[in-house]
Amino acid sequence: MKKFNFRKVLDGLTASSPGSGSSSGSNSGGGAGSGSMHSGGTAGVLREEIQETLTSEYFQICKTVRHGFPYQPTALAFDPVQKILAIGTRTGAIRILGRPGVDCYCQHESGAAVLQLQFLINEGALVSAGSDDTLHLWNLRQKRPAILHSLKFNRERITYCHLPFQSKWLYVGTERGNTHIVNIESFILSGYVIMWNKAIELSTKTHPGPVVHLSDSPRDEGKLLIGYENGTVVFWDLKSKRAELRVYYDEAIHSIDWHHEGKQFMCSHSDGSLTLWNLKNPSRPFQTTVPHGKSQREGRKSESCKPILKVEYKTCRNSEPFIIFSGGLSYDKACRRPSLTIMHGKAITVLEMDHPIVEFLTLCETPYPNEFQEPYAVVVLLEKDLIVVDLTQSNFPIFENPYPMDIHESPVTCTAYFADCPPDLILVLYATGVKHKKQGYSNKEWPITGGAWNLGTQTYPEIIITGHADGSIKFWDASAITLQMLYKLKTSKVFEKQKIGEGKQTCEIVEEDPYAIQMIYWCPESRIFCVSGVSAYVIIYKFSKHEVTTEIVSLEVRLQYDVEDIITPEPETSPPFPDLSSQLPSSRSLSGSTNTVSSEGVTKDSIPCLNVKTRPVRMPPGYQAELVIQLVWVDGEPPQQITSLAVNSAYGIVAFGNCNGLAVVDFIQKTVLLSMGTIDLYRSSDLYQRQPRSPRKNKQFIADNFCMRGLSNFYPDLTKRIRTSYQSLTELNDSPVPLELERCKSPTSGLPTRTPEAAPGFYRNEIPAVRQRNQVHHLPVKGSRKLSLPTDLKADLDHVNGHCTSPTSHSCSSGKRLSSADISKVNRWGPGRPPFRKAQSAACMEISLPVTIEESRENSYNRSRSSSISSIDKDSKEAITALYFMESFARKNDSTISPCLFVGTSLGMVLIISLNLPSADEQRFTEPVMVLPSGTFLSLKGAVLTFSCMDRTGGLMQPSYEVWRDPNNADENEKSWRRKLVVNCPSLSQEIGDHQYTIICSEKQAKVYSLPSQTCLYVHNITETSFLLQADVVVMCNSACLACFCANGHIMIMSLPSLRPMLDVNYLPLTDMRIARTFCFTNEGQALYLVSPTEIQRLTYSQEMCDNLQDMLGDLFTPIETPEAQNRGFLKGLFGGSGQTFDREELFGEASAGKASRSLAQHIPGPGGIEGVKGAAGGVMGELTRARIALDERGQRLGELEEKTAGMMTSAEAFSKHAHELMLKYKDKKWYQF
Repeated sequence: MKKFNFRKVLDGLTASSPGSGSSSGSNSGGGAGSGSMHSGGTAGVLREEIQETLTSEYFQICKTVRHGFPYQPTALAFDPVQKILAIGTRTGAIRILGRPGVDCYCQHESGAAVLQLQFLINEGALVSAGSDDTLHLWNLRQKRPAILHSLKFNRERITYCHLPFQSKWLYVGTERGNTHIVNIESFILSGYVIMWNKAIELSTKTHPGPVVHLSDSPRDEGKLLIGYENGTVVFWDLKSKRAELRVYYDEAIHSIDWHHEGKQFMCSHSDGSLTLWNLKNPSRPFQTTVPHGKSQREGRKSESCKPILKVEYKTCRNSEPFIIFSGGLSYDKACRRPSLTIMHGKAITVLEMDHPIVEFLTLCETPYPNEFQEPYAVVVLLEKDLIVVDLTQSNFPIFENPYPMDIHESPVTCTAYFADCPPDLILVLYATGVKHKKQGYSNKEWPITGGAWNLGTQTYPEIIITGHADGSIKFWDASAITLQMLYKLKTSKVFEKQKIGEGKQTCEIVEEDPYAIQMIYWCPESRIFCVSGVSAYVIIYKFSKHEVTTEIVSLEVRLQYDVEDIITPEPETSPPFPDLSSQLPSSRSLSGSTNTVSSEGVTKDSIPCLNVKTRPVRMPPGYQAELVIQLVWVDGEPPQQITSLAVNSAYGIVAFGNCNGLAVVDFIQKTVLLSMGTIDLYRSSDLYQRQPRSPRKNKQFIADNFCMRGLSNFYPDLTKRIRTSYQSLTELNDSPVPLELERCKSPTSGLPTRTPEAAPGFYRNEIPAVRQRNQVHHLPVKGSRKLSLPTDLKADLDHVNGHCTSPTSHSCSSGKRLSSADISKVNRWGPGRPPFRKAQSAACMEISLPVTIEESRENSYNRSRSSSISSIDKDSKEAITALYFMESFARKNDSTISPCLFVGTSLGMVLIISLNLPSADEQRFTEPVMVLPSGTFLSLKGAVLTFSCMDRTGGLMQPSYEVWRDPNNADENEKSWRRKLVVNCPSLSQEIGDHQYTIICSEKQAKVYSLPSQTCLYVHNITETSFLLQADVVVMCNSACLACFCANGHIMIMSLPSLRPMLDVNYLPLTDMRIARTFCFTNEGQALYLVSPTEIQRLTYSQEMCDNLQDMLGDLFTPIETPEAQNRGFLKGLFGGSGQTFDREELFGEASAGKASRSLAQHIPGPGGIEGVKGAAGGVMGELTRARIALDERGQRLGELEEKTAGMMTSAEAFSKHAHELMLKYKDKKWYQF
């Protein structure tokens, strides 16, 4: 029987709705399927509705893989036969690593910290001990490990565990000093218990402390060595159930390790000493050393040092033994970094680490503890790194780590994800990055080689780019769910180094990390790369395979505006926009500036935050700086951080904006084309009425209040703390001044700039008056709607990192003080985007239908551009939040397309700027580019997040680009260069009608407009109670869709252009601004975000990839024969120790030891068996199994049906027989005989 799919029924209903809603093209409420009437009265004819191929069956959310260093590690384990490594963390996560490509993440549901990990060597299983006193047994014989059994201790706390090689009995030490024994197969506690009061002597009056060590003797498996914290060591005979010998030392014990012969063991102590004990003479140490203590005279005790937290004693057949320990440094060397000491014979080597040591393990050739260990490497787990030291070479080099463990080398501040890149890019970037790799690594192969992995069915190349707090950019190969470093770019090299006592202007703006990357824009086809930083700069890079030495060209842009609202009663309705296409800009120069001398006591003006290098700079092959653009200080106020960025290589133009305005720069001619405030983009049809205000009397700059903030609070758990950049969008200045537009060909030409501005240090102390702000549009306004959340909802908000706001309505305070009354008002209404609400409800998804002309009028301008109709939160200034270059129609009813720049603001306005480029390619280097606002305005609810464009057939239109060429290729003459452009534009037929769809998504809703008629075809209110953090138009199965991530944790997918909901899953509640800053979608149904300061989580929303994920993951367990133990020889067997076998089952089993108390521990069955079935069901065999099960079920049902049919036939025959007998009985009787 075919499975009923309710989602498919909904898809059919929503797909049929547009057609059913508009059957006649003459209807005034024409739908998308017929025609939509717009204000001009001309029908924008769409000949046929786009056939959308995507349905809800194409989408499903699941996590794929996690990259990076395990956050806050706590435990380490290694399987010497399978050669896989396990790392436990404080958050209850376990990362299992093998050969490159074998990387598995699993999580304890309780989230308790992992205290210890123990492999069942070569058994495909792992035991974890958590801080919640629970033991878990993990099954590693499947690609997604799952828990088979759990054992919860109720009355005692677990401190140490030990599992002997090839044993099924686990020793568990507790905080009370007792030792329990657990059967690994059944995960049931044995009745055999070693009580602390039985282990110590009767004369001892003090408790020995928690168990810190457990291990069986290499010579005799029936003897167990128990180490207690206070310095007592007990050698316990398991058969006789008594202590064979006891060792006492006056310093606390941290760790113990055996010599392989089982005659000696070594202890590390809290005073920095190592003691070697001989079993024949347990009364005093055989040897006592303080490796890092100063030598003392005979008879005096050695100087105390820091505790030695762990020691390992490993023997070699042909050389002296290795003694490896962590800690133990002298107290007088307080400045020394954490270290690992390797003692080999008389040589002592101290390896200093960059981070504190959490744990280390020595990798040995044999898993048998009674053989020569032959160590060959040491795995050192640091707080923020994982290194492996090569012990086979005298200088102890480290191995080159193949895992992406250095993502957090500098804190990640932004990410970008590109799927289906040009195939040659990965090879080119790798070849470039290899030249800059560090040298001095070990020449041997990486020793952790366990597991198996293949590429799977996914073949398209993927690249992840991460921006960091130190200004570095890293390119990663992310193909086939792996991650490998390709290339690293350091943007800080274009700036002069900050000297001590200098750079105060930058320090005032950003407390630290002045080079932190905020935004990334990359064009893979042209290889143009652009970044913006926290210090208000933009750098454009071009890729070259050749080294070059040249000067760095820089431009300075003046972009600072100050406006304020005035009390102006307005009528309820306003006239529509006039036609602005014929009006010329009337403004004064605001672009390009020359530096003015700034000294102490003088207001800073026209100086950048950072100084670009003026001398020629050597640029190695790779990305080389083409142009540096910096915003400058204006009248003592710093430049605001950049909030949006876009580049087009075909046009040779970069555009960026902030909370003050927009700048457009020609990076081919190195000139500023446009620099104007957001207000002036509306020109004479500004929706507000504004007037200049008096020059400010006080220009004293207050560094604590302006919105150019440092990043040091972004990651509170890292050394370099980074602040969220959303705050830089939400504290805008709200005192209006009219400013004007100016275009120029160079950064220094143009009219003088206006300088009178009000004092930044004070707020106007006037009584706020309520005024109504009405919006004006091409269509009459029927009403307005308040955008901000209700006051009763704002009280219940989740603040992330203390202050987390949304760019719905941006208000920026450039160093202004608030009165107490103003502060209370701001606190009530919020300075900008509403803080993140608790995820109380799902996103309010609505099925979008074609809008009628009345609905279009209602929705086109149904709200105030401010977040409130009250002037309590005056926010007339709006930030530029989205930019997009495309070939489109700049004005309504245009007949030809042209290069355009779409500008989205924080108040939901969309403006189209027309770009007039030189027609001839040769003139592009000499003729100026004309930039002019077209006068076209569109509106949405909430801050605009993204744009995209589709042709009339529903195909996604990619922006035009220039084909890459090497700018430093000596084989080509500069005059012979011709730019090869790929221009993507819709085909213009002779038919009258629309030729293009424009998709615009804000943090509240999405709209689809048809161009050039500018008719709103579809509108979809995505959420009312929350807001979107990220939205992007992506390609999925050769069709476009809109992917959204909401602040309440929902991931939503909508089809295009109809905006039908395809997926709405409550995936991830927003608990950290890190997620909001780094979440990004890409094509082919993939996305990623920074799940912790050190890890990147990748996920997919593709059903196909979810189905094939099992085939793409690596196998953790591969069948390997356990190596045979070495033959000890006759004499060693005779004199080396007891050769008798030890039967643990007989000693610890229920028959001899009895049952343990039920109140001591509780057994919890795990879901491992079910997970194993699910894991096996992911591949082809799983499909066959499911098909076989379905056939069996069908056969079973048919069998049941056949049995029922046979029963019915039997009943029918019996009924017929009885009827016939009854008929014969009464056949010959007369009527009177009845």
